[in-house]
Amino acid sequence: MTSRTQPASPGQYAGEQAPGQAPYQPGATPGPGVPISHNGHGELHETMRRIAGNVERVLVGKPEVVRVALVTLLAEGHLLVEDVPGVGKTSLAKALARSIDCTVSRIQFTPDLLPSDVTGVSIYNRQTGDFEFRPGPVFANIVVGDEINRASPKTQSALLECMEEKQVTVDTTTYRLEDPFMVIATQNPIEMEGTYALPEAQRDRFTARVSIGYPDHQAELAMVDEHSGHDPLADLQPVSDAATLERLIRTVRAVHMAPEVRKYAVDLVAATRQVPEIRLGASPRATLQLVRAARAQAALSGRDFVVPDDLHAVAVPVLAHRLVLTTEAHAARRSATDVVRAVLHRVPVPQGGHPQTSGRR
Repeated sequence: MTSRTQPASPGQYAGEQAPGQAPYQPGATPGPGVPISHNGHGELHETMRRIAGNVERVLVGKPEVVRVALVTLLAEGHLLVEDVPGVGKTSLAKALARSIDCTVSRIQFTPDLLPSDVTGVSIYNRQTGDFEFRPGPVFANIVVGDEINRASPKTQSALLECMEEKQVTVDTTTYRLEDPFMVIATQNPIEMEGTYALPEAQRDRFTARVSIGYPDHQAELAMVDEHSGHDPLADLQPVSDAATLERLIRTVRAVHMAPEVRKYAVDLVAATRQVPEIRLGASPRATLQLVRAARAQAALSGRDFVVPDDLHAVAVPVLAHRLVLTTEAHAARRSATDVVRAVLHRVPVPQGGHPQTSGRR
């Protein structure tokens, strides 16, 4: 996320991959590797293809954004969608939520929203003489937080425990959240009046950040032809459910990562802490989420092992929003995306590991 004095331009984070990475295509055949019919990979690829097709009926011409959203879903993470108004941030979140037959809630963040409006509140029951807990909208499989930076820091902090520990503590009582659990939050980085920048602790809890950007001419023309007469969201039907998603997540957890590739992931994150343009590098939590996202990317590609290209494909959306640039870097018009790409080119790619492990692009 950018600061108030450094607004993002449309599509600033749209290149969430190293040059040359082919975006995930809903109808594409799986890449090389172990046959996807083994260990549930066939079901995973088919389910993700249907979900991607559903989302792309609403978000036209943005397969790369859809890919990152699916990776985040399979990595058990949370997604931050940051861009200018009107490019489909909320539509992306709603389309992904409606594609899965599970509990979904939506929170419209406003300055007067209270933490209890998010987590829930204990209400005194005069008949029983006890306090009863009324769950808030965070008790759902997918929580859509619209314009999250419009709420006060106190209300934003109500999501910290939810996103990290999948639980809510109210009046000394802890309540577990449903599995799977995912927060999809949107925010507008341009209109800063009446907003509150997300604190570093909360940005670090988002597995990935994407920027949708403006559509190209053909995609915008197709959108006008298809969407001007009706709302495509109204036609979306679920193509999967929570039980299936849980099963696919277990498949992703089992994706193999060779020691050389694990070390490469640690080296990439550690390198962000040594760049002169960075005031705050990526955290150890970022390392864990980079590994999870790389496993999900490998599974989407039809493999049950991770190669360095998988880390390259997810490095920018997973790492860039966690970095805090120096004043000099801002003055030189350097972005966190530029820094992550420079790190990808500087850190040596492992040559050992699986025989099909790719080298640097």
